[in-house]
Amino acid sequence: MAAKERDGSQRGTLRRGGDQPNRIIGPAVHEAINRGFVVGREVLIGTIPGIVVGYNIASFGRFVGNVYPLVVRTALGVTKCGMDEVSLA
Repeated sequence: MAAKERDGSQRGTLRRGGDQPNRIIGPAVHEAINRGFVVGREVLIGTIPGIVVGYNIASFGRFVGNVYPLVVRTALGVTKCGMDEVSLA
């Protein structure tokens, strides 16, 4: 038998209500695309080159998608980035 969630919600469901202002992911991803941060685009994180490999759609955790919408692969590994942290190469 699986353990119950502490708040009573079922696992895998998203609670609705006013407590989710940080869970709106779509507009951040669309803004990144409109600014030219498309998959396959070369970018710089400071001076470190990388390639956009996807978009972060996480709605919980430390690196939510509305703040860190870009997923970038560098020689140092894969990271989630905000648009203010990267520049187009």
